[in-house]
Amino acid sequence: MSQTYTAVIQQSAGWWIGWVQEIRGINCQERTKQELLDSLT
Repeated sequence: MSQTYTAVIQQSAGWWIGWVQEIRGINCQERTKQELLDSLT
């Protein structure tokens, strides 16, 4: 059985930031969108 989570990503001041809505405290900040996606998975 797999879980589905919602990742919210946005670009701000040259950085990509993101978090997982369903899990408190899961957030990342990276220079590129791909690095952010890799960090969140």
